Amino acid sequence: MSRKKIGLGAAAGALALACTATGIAHAAPGNGEKKEDKHVLLISVDGMHQADLAWYVKQHPNSTLAQLADNGDQYTNAKTTNPSDSFPGMVAQFTGATAGQSGVYYDDTFNHDLLPAGTTDCKNTPKGAEVSMTEAMDKDQNALDAGQGLPGLPGSILGMTGDPKTVLNPAAMPVDPATCKPVYPNQYLQVNSVFDVLHDAGKRTAWSDKHPAYSILDGKSGKAIDDLFTPEINSASPIAGKDWTKDDKSTQQYDGYKVQAVLNEIDGKDHSGAEQVGEPAVFGMNFQSVSVAQKLPTSDGQTGGYQADGVTPGPLLSGALDYVDGQLGKLLAELKAKGEDKTTTVILSAKHGQSPTKPGDLTRIDDGPIMTALNAAWKAKHPDAKADLVAFSVNDDAMLLWLNDRSQEAADFAKGWLLNNNGTGNDINGNAKAYTKSGLTEIHAGADAASYLGAPANDPRHPDLVGVARVGTVYTGGKGKIAEHGGANPADRDVPLLVFGPGAHKKVHTQEVQTTQIAPTILKLLGENPEKLDAAKAHGVKVLPDLR
Repeated sequence: MSRKKIGLGAAAGALALACTATGIAHAAPGNGEKKEDKHVLLISVDGMHQADLAWYVKQHPNSTLAQLADNGDQYTNAKTTNPSDSFPGMVAQFTGATAGQSGVYYDDTFNHDLLPAGTTDCKNTPKGAEVSMTEAMDKDQNALDAGQGLPGLPGSILGMTGDPKTVLNPAAMPVDPATCKPVYPNQYLQVNSVFDVLHDAGKRTAWSDKHPAYSILDGKSGKAIDDLFTPEINSASPIAGKDWTKDDKSTQQYDGYKVQAVLNEIDGKDHSGAEQVGEPAVFGMNFQSVSVAQKLPTSDGQTGGYQADGVTPGPLLSGALDYVDGQLGKLLAELKAKGEDKTTTVILSAKHGQSPTKPGDLTRIDDGPIMTALNAAWKAKHPDAKADLVAFSVNDDAMLLWLNDRSQEAADFAKGWLLNNNGTGNDINGNAKAYTKSGLTEIHAGADAASYLGAPANDPRHPDLVGVARVGTVYTGGKGKIAEHGGANPADRDVPLLVFGPGAHKKVHTQEVQTTQIAPTILKLLGENPEKLDAAKAHGVKVLPDLR
């Protein structure tokens, strides 16, 4: 990216609900039947497309993924968020809200109403701040534990805190001008979450993800997730000596820590395995191995991405899919071994896909010179301008710009300039490849950008310009990545969505659904009212269709 408690049990008596000492709610028995706690295990395989699932199931009919697809509800026309970044993608699955509703457009954005990180003079500092909910917010972004100071890393990582806010650096957070205090990730979210609803109902919650800044999911209270395990993926691996995402074996090792955390939680323990607390009502993790194998040109001597047809995974990606399938098999086997398979519904999807899939479509474009030239053109026309036109940009396989001048005239200027900008990037082999219109097919600017994202026109968070990239465009310097996400093309947004277990039955659904529907579905499966979600109540987000 380029940027500037208790498991199974019966209730006592004929009460509708009774709470145990651990806070887990139990349904009351009726007609002499024992009622058991229900659970939802949510898995996000980042980067995975519906086409990948279909290919894998066909090639591996006895796989765990085939078991899930063949024996559950499979939604073959599921769409993730636009922008298709990890942050809005995950927020959507737990809140039911789109980016325009949650206020979360990317993991690294800009807010016109906040003050820059480190501000102490809140009366005289001009508004406008980067909001970077990435490794940049860690106390130590080079450490797997984000600065907790655990000895013996990486082997000791399961001892990492379940309250990642404690390893975030307030000095790296934007500042609220009204209070002159840092804005923590969970304070930035504009809607409530599944975790809020379940916490209020006295049910245990857990989650595992890739940055401590995923404490954005920790609800308005900041205490809605009882156990949030977030080893820093963009830290330096003590074994490989580089970022965990720079080779896929390291990424699989990293994913393995989160798998072990979930296995411990299935066993009724906290993520570390040290304390008996009860299986959470909702828990799960995201896998990074598939996403990394889609992006890397090569790793460990294997070619990344897809073969020429854009459908068949290359050797690195095929191996990553095998790895994920094997880990899913471990999770299902542990559920069965503990007798929790009859009470736990598994939902599998992805925060985002990845584009392009066809190697021949790739056009890498260095966006830095484009931003520099756009700012120069603006200043040439407005010699009295005190600042660059572009305050902040994030460009992966979409172009999102926040402008210092938020007038429609400025947005239209940027749109016109970008659509008339042509240049040269490079292809899958590193050879020169011409591009037109800055690598874009369409641009939404000013009020149109707000409308496109479903945000209020006066929203201080939304990008002032959204460029939809031509299929194959990846904004990156050099000749590194061969795919990215964040955009609106089909390969960015077409993700798998499976529901397997007691809340599902064997059926393939072809109607279009959204990953925002996962959130109300989780609540429905756990016996809670989906209307308790802000997004469901305000925007009519529905439970996935035709579940038992």
